[in-house]
Amino acid sequence: MLLKFVKMQGAGNDFIMIDNRAGLVSDTIKSELAAKLCPRAVSIGADGMIFLEDDAEYDAKWDFFNADGTSAEMCGNGARCFGLFAKSLNIFDSEFVFRTIAGPISVNISGESRARVKLTDTPSLKKIKELDVAGIEVDVYSINTGVPHAVIAVADIEDLDIMKLGAAIRYHKEFEPTGTNVNFISKVGDEVAIRTYERGVEGETLACGTGSVAAAIVAGVEYGITPPVAVITRSGDTLNISYTVGEEGNRNIYLEGPAVIVYEGEVLL
Repeated sequence: MLLKFVKMQGAGNDFIMIDNRAGLVSDTIKSELAAKLCPRAVSIGADGMIFLEDDAEYDAKWDFFNADGTSAEMCGNGARCFGLFAKSLNIFDSEFVFRTIAGPISVNISGESRARVKLTDTPSLKKIKELDVAGIEVDVYSINTGVPHAVIAVADIEDLDIMKLGAAIRYHKEFEPTGTNVNFISKVGDEVAIRTYERGVEGETLACGTGSVAAAIVAGVEYGITPPVAVITRSGDTLNISYTVGEEGNRNIYLEGPAVIVYEGEVLL
């Protein structure tokens, strides 16, 4: 069977998009399919796979899988791509709401290749002081922005072994049993530069939307940068994040940035 797909990317975070409203791909093979099609060089290559499906309550729902086939609750860059993908299928005009494991996400499309998503509220930021990471003591901020994130402020974002430190924090006992995504940030003028080690990809990605949201919130505490916050991703694209601080966490969280269709194709199952 030939399965149609669309390859998309948002700030360098890339995804395989599948219109599964007809149920051609069953739930039992989605994880396996993602693990087979996401590896680079030997297949299509992507950071994750997203299935668009009908929903009884919202405009649509997604089923999101990381590159290793594990299910993910939320992805900010994926959400923007999902919005533009749905628009390309004429499911909606410029605004719609879709279901995720993390909760309903609203999307607003502005132009041909830009989208703004409203994310779910977050709990309060937690700071873990002097966490032992690979023999080094570091201060780590922890927050769930739809998925768990650790954020570490560093003096020089280029001068770090992200694979070693990222993996050490991702699998640290402090974040058991599910682990965490790991973000390293530095202040660049009034903006924030970020590098992310993503759980499920098990390596550095060119961007992470929910990680950038976590970085923006930490930047308010660590650097005194007030929203909206411009976060410079590894791809060079900038994501704009706004939020308000509440008594029990952060509210009215919006993530805006690019999202484009790279190409369309078919793959033989």
